[in-house]
Amino acid sequence: MDKIVFLVVDDEAVIRDGIKRVLEGHDFEVETCSSGHAAIEQLQKKDYGLVITDLKMPGMDGIEVLKAVKALQADIPVMMITGYASIDTAVEAMKNGAADYISKPFSPDLLLEKVRNALNKRSFPQDKICLKKEISRQHGFHSFIGESKEMQKVYQRIMRVAATSSTVLITGESGTGKELAARAIHENGLRKEKPFVAVDCSSLAETLLESELFGHVKGSFTGALQAKTGLFKVADGGTLFLDEVSNISLSTQAKLLRVLQERKITPIGGTQPVPIDIHLVAATNKNLRTMVNEGSFREDLFFRLNIIPIDLPPLRERREDIPILIRHFQKKYSAEIGKKISQVAPDVMSFLGSYAYPGNVRELENMIERAVVLAEADIITNDDLELWDSRDTCSNKPKSMIDRIPLNTEELKEMKRHIREHAMESLESAFVNNALERNNWNVTRAAEQTGILRPNFQSMMKKLGISARGEH
Repeated sequence: MDKIVFLVVDDEAVIRDGIKRVLEGHDFEVETCSSGHAAIEQLQKKDYGLVITDLKMPGMDGIEVLKAVKALQADIPVMMITGYASIDTAVEAMKNGAADYISKPFSPDLLLEKVRNALNKRSFPQDKICLKKEISRQHGFHSFIGESKEMQKVYQRIMRVAATSSTVLITGESGTGKELAARAIHENGLRKEKPFVAVDCSSLAETLLESELFGHVKGSFTGALQAKTGLFKVADGGTLFLDEVSNISLSTQAKLLRVLQERKITPIGGTQPVPIDIHLVAATNKNLRTMVNEGSFREDLFFRLNIIPIDLPPLRERREDIPILIRHFQKKYSAEIGKKISQVAPDVMSFLGSYAYPGNVRELENMIERAVVLAEADIITNDDLELWDSRDTCSNKPKSMIDRIPLNTEELKEMKRHIREHAMESLESAFVNNALERNNWNVTRAAEQTGILRPNFQSMMKKLGISARGEH
């Protein structure tokens, strides 16, 4: 039988080493971390039988570690150790799910007694059910479609973190459903009756973003004709979703870090900090670790955001969900448009099952919506897909993404880059055209409906060579 592995978290080496010696002397396996951030990284990689963490540590304290453990590995008991013993800290730790509490200094015998008591409190899931179906039945978790093992992991992580207020970082390619995940966390959590506020950090200039997030007082800058309540305050008691957080400037990152540390905001031009109570969920399609190494994203902010990570798999890595998604979107848009589309042609289903989906679920949804609109019979055929080929010309049959097989790694890299660029341009073009068509080519309404500022929407149109009808 494998030994039970413990994780000991304490910023004092003498405490870590002392606990390690005592426990290893009684046939337990012990790993140690000197900070809460390091512990969270370890918990993401490995399962532990017990976590023992100090309460007072710089950077991330023991309560934050406790909350993260309960979101990442809910069944693992956590024991708190501290030199600052008080009833208040003990009560707070127990309220957040601590199995036990011990004050420094403590004897080896007391440590072993507490450890054995904590291990007796471990709980394990009784049966392996389809979590998605259970979530859908109990919580109305209808936004996500898919029953693959990859999505089961996502559902499980969402349900665990929804029961906490730990900061969440959702990562994944464009179109994988990051905002859907954020909304699912909110709707299945304790704050579901409070506001859910979403902010697209890529659609606002730096000065506008700060004003949107923190608010401003009247006269604080040119154009501030009246006071504005920031979205942090609007979301008070609820959930604030920062989408594409990687686009925030370094100066705004510093202010965001301060807010997360102090849980207070100061409006632009203001002098009095305002307390806030929010569940912060951030998302990005970029690699923040790489950005930290490049100096374009603050390491301390990354650690603050990455307490509970949720990585959404691209559609190409969960292909068994594609037929389920196709049927879902087919029914959805058939009902919306008022058509009776009952089936998808076998060759179309075969193609869609093997397609690369650079735009992920969003791209598949757009394909099916377009096919339902164009279908003249009760079956979707190749003619209805109208896929874009690599030369951005409209075709009534699926095209190959490449004309030939690359001969070496350099050609392979170049071809991958070329495909990504053209696929993204095609996706953006379809996105903009679709928005304009839905709004009778009214640029202002199209921009509002997509949640993009009109100048930014016009910039996208210009980049893609799209002109609104009637404009010259």
